Amino acid sequence: MYDHRMAIDWTFGGTWPYEPKWFDSAQGRMHYIDEGEGRPVVMVHGNPTWGYLYRNFVGPVTDAGYRVIVSDHLGFGRSDKPDDPDLYRVPRHAERLAALLESLDLHDATIVVQDWGGPIGLSWATNHPERVRSLFILNTFAHRMREDVKLPVIVRMFRMPGAGELMVKGGHLFVRGFMFQAGVAHKDRLTADVKRAYLAPHDSWSKRTPVLVFPREIPAGPGDPTSEFGGVIEDRLIEHFRDKPVHIAWPMKDPAFTPDTLDDLWLDTFPDAEVTRIDDASHYVQEDAFEILVPELVEFLKR
Repeated sequence: MYDHRMAIDWTFGGTWPYEPKWFDSAQGRMHYIDEGEGRPVVMVHGNPTWGYLYRNFVGPVTDAGYRVIVSDHLGFGRSDKPDDPDLYRVPRHAERLAALLESLDLHDATIVVQDWGGPIGLSWATNHPERVRSLFILNTFAHRMREDVKLPVIVRMFRMPGAGELMVKGGHLFVRGFMFQAGVAHKDRLTADVKRAYLAPHDSWSKRTPVLVFPREIPAGPGDPTSEFGGVIEDRLIEHFRDKPVHIAWPMKDPAFTPDTLDDLWLDTFPDAEVTRIDDASHYVQEDAFEILVPELVEFLKR
């Protein structure tokens, strides 16, 4: 059978030169890379990105003597994309990532998380604290909401039945509208190859289902299922990780995870964490500020 994925140049002009590896989850095949040797560093992406988001991290971190593992959630990157919204709820993503990481038998790991990678990756970390050495946290959340959340207009539109399908699955506006516009402060970095890399995985209506599910998973208040899921992680972070190294790096122009998320949630969870505030960066901080983040991560790993 013809596989359209083989027709795409998944190196995107040499910007992603890594050998693909595959994990067969119960719901579909997941793509990941596993580069270098040494203590493992697991990097977890969010929406609507894939492992490519960490392309500027892999080489420097492996060169520094570490092993880098970056996976694509089911529905993203090179992973399979079944058209079933129920497969893309946050706990399902967390279960599949946990199965992948457990298959690799990791120990003494550092977890790097951003966006939805927070609750997905930190779910595994807090369920297996004996396997995790330290946390490098970018703009994300893994908490129980303290109060009702006033969602931005665009998110409320994505969540509306019908309108969300037309905008996200029809117009591909989560990528073209948010990621390529408000989501980055330095749009000049989104070269033709980079844009192709983010557009290629979701090249049809049905393949954009996973992109649409995530904004519909955003908790609007304390009682939402995702809030409850985050609350369990938050309690376990406090129990198991306050005595472990934690570094937080935060883009101050992020319209989604504002500085209040850092101050009110993360510094409540980790009052003694090292914090880097990056003034000139928006939501996709790995695009806007990798030249700040990568040296900080390498130094953090060495310490």
